[in-house]
Amino acid sequence: MSVIRSVFTWVLAATLLIAASQDAAAVLTIRITQGAEGSQPIAIVPFAAESSLPVDVAEIVAADLARTGRFAPVPERDLPARPSEGTQVDFRDWRKLGTENLVIGRVRPEGGAYSVEFQLFDVFKGQQLAGYAIPARNDTLRRVAHKVADLIYEKLTGERGAFATRVAYVTESRGASGNRRYALEVADSDGFNPHTVLESGQPVLSPAWSPDGRRLAYVSFEEGRSAVYVQELSSGRRERVAAHEGINSAPAWSPDGTRLALTLSRDGNPDVYVLDLASRNLQRLTDNPAIDTEPNWAPDGGSLLFTSDRGGKPQIYRVASGGGAAKRVTFEGDYNARAVHSPDGKRIAMIHGSRGSFRIGLLELDTGALRVLTETRLDESPSFAPNGAMVIYASGGRGGTLEAVSVDGRVRQRLSVVSGTVREPAWSPFLD
Repeated sequence: MSVIRSVFTWVLAATLLIAASQDAAAVLTIRITQGAEGSQPIAIVPFAAESSLPVDVAEIVAADLARTGRFAPVPERDLPARPSEGTQVDFRDWRKLGTENLVIGRVRPEGGAYSVEFQLFDVFKGQQLAGYAIPARNDTLRRVAHKVADLIYEKLTGERGAFATRVAYVTESRGASGNRRYALEVADSDGFNPHTVLESGQPVLSPAWSPDGRRLAYVSFEEGRSAVYVQELSSGRRERVAAHEGINSAPAWSPDGTRLALTLSRDGNPDVYVLDLASRNLQRLTDNPAIDTEPNWAPDGGSLLFTSDRGGKPQIYRVASGGGAAKRVTFEGDYNARAVHSPDGKRIAMIHGSRGSFRIGLLELDTGALRVLTETRLDESPSFAPNGAMVIYASGGRGGTLEAVSVDGRVRQRLSVVSGTVREPAWSPFLD
């Protein structure tokens, strides 16, 4: 499958994308391909426990911090001691190791559940920086470990961590009979705990998270033509919300979760509409002979970005959420599409095409400065982490993998599945 489209991926939806195997959800594996220079050493001591646990909390915390490229956890074999309480820490041992920070903890049983307790220390000052106790169960212990990593990351960087979030993606594979199988999957941000939301013999694409992280909107061709569905993740209950004649694609949630922006061709030409989910009322935002698609709401809900070839080639435009004249946003390069706002609304990530290559670009909205973040030739589907620190995207140039890059371009990760291809990533909001 080529991601070089005449205009937009979803218009050629039947040629797309992403899936899992028939028997089990496809597990993502993550590898750091580039880290930031001068990664900060940090010592994370195995957490004490009175009995065996289903997961190694300290190992998960270390892996989370390492994946950012900003921290370099000390190998367990090099740890000079195994303290689990602050009174057991001799800071002289850790200063000799040269690490700036130390994490210790324990997992205490509490009435059939657990209390995960940890402390973060500044080694050279000999001071505690943070200390928390978080309740957990067997089935939530991994998520609590991610929360521990979030708290440590935020304390040391001043930026909220996004480890206890999830990623939706689509995989494509071939079944035993040779038929293509598509699956919409949701996994933890580190690729663990994959869950199949939908399996189909027809393409599935464009997953989009509701602002509360409880629902996904997506496009499915299971009935032979495109339709937009909204599915509740906890119950599996789903509802078809758009199945008009022609194209039904590119769902995007409003910041308050009450509306979906969509691309519909119900009136003959692909245009951007807004669907009120409660009343089912449709509002048409664009009305142009060109193809208008791929809407994305500004964080304040006041406007939307969309892709249009009304100027001759695909570029990004902005329109007020109440409608009105559209204003062009991108001018550099002969192809700019599928723009998404950063969580703070100050920049957008998009597919930037130039000289036959399609890479992920980052545009600063206040200055108009454009920075190309990726080096491969066929990249698509950018999605910001909820803290705005990284962008996940699909890279067709590597046979259908997911990649992630920090917004400064210094840290890179590669995410792949054991078999088949994986595309269409969507990073969840914070899950409080």
